[in-house]
Amino acid sequence: MSKDKDEYKRELYKLWVELVKFQNTLIKKEEKVLIILEGRDSAGKDGMIRTITRHLSPRETRIFAVSKPTDKEAKEWYFQRFVPHLPAPSEFVLFNRSWYNRAGVERVMGFCTKKEYEQFFEDVVYFENLLINAGIKMFKYYLDIDKKEQEKRLKSRKTDPLKQWKESPVDDAALKHFDDYTKARDEMFERTHTPRSPWIIVKANDKHKARLNLIKHFLLNNDYKDKNEKVLNFDPNIVFMYTKSFLSNS
Repeated sequence: MSKDKDEYKRELYKLWVELVKFQNTLIKKEEKVLIILEGRDSAGKDGMIRTITRHLSPRETRIFAVSKPTDKEAKEWYFQRFVPHLPAPSEFVLFNRSWYNRAGVERVMGFCTKKEYEQFFEDVVYFENLLINAGIKMFKYYLDIDKKEQEKRLKSRKTDPLKQWKESPVDDAALKHFDDYTKARDEMFERTHTPRSPWIIVKANDKHKARLNLIKHFLLNNDYKDKNEKVLNFDPNIVFMYTKSFLSNS
């Protein structure tokens, strides 16, 4: 384990160097880059974001973690509360969950009506195309773990005093409704995966491999000065674009 951890740290250091290069270019070219991180509860979104942003400029890097909407937000146009958090020129923004809450937890837990759910699918592809047309480079990643791994991680939240802030009333429901979340996930992929805004799936049972390979995939799909592609070979069995075959094989 120690040897594996040392190798992980060495590889991660190289990727941190590449991320700094990427951000330098982003700032100079005044680009707007958005990462959307979705996934099952306890799939590792928080750790992924901390890993990506650890050595980046806090001035040009922002994180938006979606929470329960306020009474006012619940009555507004659904996408309205996300718009102020979108990247401005020279900014790199990461969403810890996003407007896709409506296709996941809101759908499964009954927090939205069927009409609101269907309206979301009518609007979301158009909305994302508007963002892309406005010059935002958007990457949609879905971190996926199996039921056994999810059960282990949710149990750890209850026993580890350093993780108890992560506990949520919907944790137990995540396991109880595991199959319902799977169906909601699959429908989300089917209806929102487009050539301009594709879904990238990350197998995240192994957190270290998930982090390394997502970062490699992300950097490989960005242009920046002095890019070292030799360190960006990601494992296509861990990170891959959504296809219909994923549904039958998963």
